[in-house]
Amino acid sequence: MKKDIFHDAVKAALEKEGWLITHDPYTINIPEFKPKQEIDLGAEKMIAAQNDIEKIAVEVKSFIQSSIVYDFHAALGQYLNYLLGLKKQDPDRTLFLAVPLRAQVLFDEMGLILESIETYSVKMIVYEEKTKTIISWKR
Repeated sequence: MKKDIFHDAVKAALEKEGWLITHDPYTINIPEFKPKQEIDLGAEKMIAAQNDIEKIAVEVKSFIQSSIVYDFHAALGQYLNYLLGLKKQDPDRTLFLAVPLRAQVLFDEMGLILESIETYSVKMIVYEEKTKTIISWKR
């Protein structure tokens, strides 16, 4: 599987925030999903206050094509399929779609995308690729 151009930037941003990258990629390998599916990253972080571990899977997207709507439709389809796979294979792991800040700014201007994000409860990580930082978590 070819990595997104901002894959390493998101990986570095997660590590900066204390996440341990456990899978690169995270593979969904269940009989109903042939061929196997690969989510870009799997990570874990200790939650000290609860003495528990939070587990996430992150699908990284760059949104660099000429149509942000087309890119979003493709990303949403992947997100929903991966969500089904995680529900069967690892239901305690939360799926996030990682999007660059510039795409999030455009999303905020597009009602269809915002409504889709809300309707399908898409969890997102907004990142800045140049500084390799996470701007916000949308849970």
